[in-house]
Amino acid sequence: MRNIIIGTAGHVDHGKTSLIEALTGYNGDELKEEKERGITIDLSFTNMKRDDVNVAFIDVPGHEKLVKNMISGAFGFDASLFAIDANEGVMPQTVEHLEVLNILRVKNIIVALTKCDLADRETIEKRKQEIRDLIAKYKNLRLLEIFETSIYDKQSIEKLKDYLFNLPPRKITHSKFFRYYIDRVFSLKGIGTVVTGTVLSGKVKLKDKIYINETKTLTTVKNLQVHGEDVEEAYTHQRVAINLNISHKELKKGYLLSTKGYLRGFRLIDVFVKPVEGKELFHNMEVLFISGAKRIPGKLLMFNPEDKKGYATIKLEEKAFLVFEDPFVILHNGRVIGGGEVLNPISDPIKKRKKLALLKALNKKDFKKAFEILVQNHKRGFGLLQSYQRFNLSPQEALEIAKTLDNVFIDEENYNIFSIDVKKEIEKIIKDTYEKNRFAFLSPASLKLRLKWASAELIQSVLDEFVKEGYLIKEDNIYKRKDLGEVDVTKSVEHRLYQLLDNSGLTPDAPYNIYEKLNIDRKVGDNAMKKLTTSKKVIRLAHNLFVTDKNINIALKKMKEIMQRVGYIDIKTFKEEMPMSRKYIVAYLDYLDQLGDVEKRDNKRYLKN
Repeated sequence: MRNIIIGTAGHVDHGKTSLIEALTGYNGDELKEEKERGITIDLSFTNMKRDDVNVAFIDVPGHEKLVKNMISGAFGFDASLFAIDANEGVMPQTVEHLEVLNILRVKNIIVALTKCDLADRETIEKRKQEIRDLIAKYKNLRLLEIFETSIYDKQSIEKLKDYLFNLPPRKITHSKFFRYYIDRVFSLKGIGTVVTGTVLSGKVKLKDKIYINETKTLTTVKNLQVHGEDVEEAYTHQRVAINLNISHKELKKGYLLSTKGYLRGFRLIDVFVKPVEGKELFHNMEVLFISGAKRIPGKLLMFNPEDKKGYATIKLEEKAFLVFEDPFVILHNGRVIGGGEVLNPISDPIKKRKKLALLKALNKKDFKKAFEILVQNHKRGFGLLQSYQRFNLSPQEALEIAKTLDNVFIDEENYNIFSIDVKKEIEKIIKDTYEKNRFAFLSPASLKLRLKWASAELIQSVLDEFVKEGYLIKEDNIYKRKDLGEVDVTKSVEHRLYQLLDNSGLTPDAPYNIYEKLNIDRKVGDNAMKKLTTSKKVIRLAHNLFVTDKNINIALKKMKEIMQRVGYIDIKTFKEEMPMSRKYIVAYLDYLDQLGDVEKRDNKRYLKN
């Protein structure tokens, strides 16, 4: 059963409880005082089920002095169903509740515009825009949808209900991910492949899909045993035998099993290393690196060749899937000579001086300093999604550290940190685009196609700053120059699109390439193209192939002239008269088939008598 927890919120008397009753058929107001006052004092719990989905509602109070109850209820919400009266609109408690949800990072907001039967269309549309503008102010909130509802309109309630049942499950971030080195692998008759080892982090359950990092394959847990007893789960630090649905021949001692997506393998790892007593380390020595059950030959490269201990890079003969602070030992000629901790399990191209500063920061667990170095080194953004591997931190913990950095832009949704210099670079690119083309109509999405390395949030922030400065204005998420005035975006795009298509003759580019040349958003371009084709000013010959009415007439005239002179037209005769690529020729010939005075026989077209 998939469980979804929905917390209701909103101003008192905006109809939250009545809305839930309409959805579930159950009134959460059970206390006598609540019945008399008609408001929800404490948290009320109701639910509705469909198939294997259970939607639980926590109806939190909307009236003053009881916001503490709302805060206690807001933890664990998958989403918030926010009730706003269509006539009254945004009220003080509306804002207050949004503030609380923002602080508590209840990210997903679904707005139910209530009592729509008592409001006219103009008022409803006005309220919708007010809501969009309000929620957009909160960086931790995301407006999923606005529903027009009335408890007297069953269709409006059913529409909302369908949406709630189809909400995706919340992504749950565990404190640690599953990690496990195989120290034995064998096959038992009637059971199959069995591996043994110690759970280094996280947990593993029956039927879990676990990832074999070395072979990049998934396998399923058939059974688990801890101390000879069958169990449903095994946890960190437990020794566990795992029965897997894979041939034992595909596994080796030292292979690492884990939750998929958390680890990358590298041959170069940076460490702090020191010798065991009585042994000596030296630069460029051959070693056997051992961490967990993994054993890999390699070469020890000291940062200072004269050092006998300290910071070093170990160049391994094969990839290792390691985590920050993983302990290791090194052998030489079969004897233990030293060991230490992995400081940087992810190989970054970085100058030696900067890398040494990074390793010193990591050795002190000065993550803020480490972040500063990595942000400067990653000119196209430093990602935090690998924080478990790189720092033994969750991405959320890493994000909190990132927030303490100066001169950076943080894309919280995608866990990326950008140097402020990168933001300035994007500012210049965007400014240059609008300076070169006054009629550019762009969105964050269209710019993201061009700046693939940048995050949409970073691009959005730059565009919004241009709006604040009065250089751009935003309409329906499309940004245009403010000095254009009241220009009709669609008509302007139609005109420019037609001109460019017409000038392209019989072999125009694909629409998306044209949109890029014109610096227009794809959605805007598609809408304009649709209007042009509907009005027959532009003809769609094939997928991603459009020509103007003028040019299609030129092509038709030429093709008919060939048919009259030669007797027919096919790919060869077409190409002799009008050289162009095969895809265009085929499209024009196929277009001929739609005409009533042309017939096709054996891949040739003839004019009918």
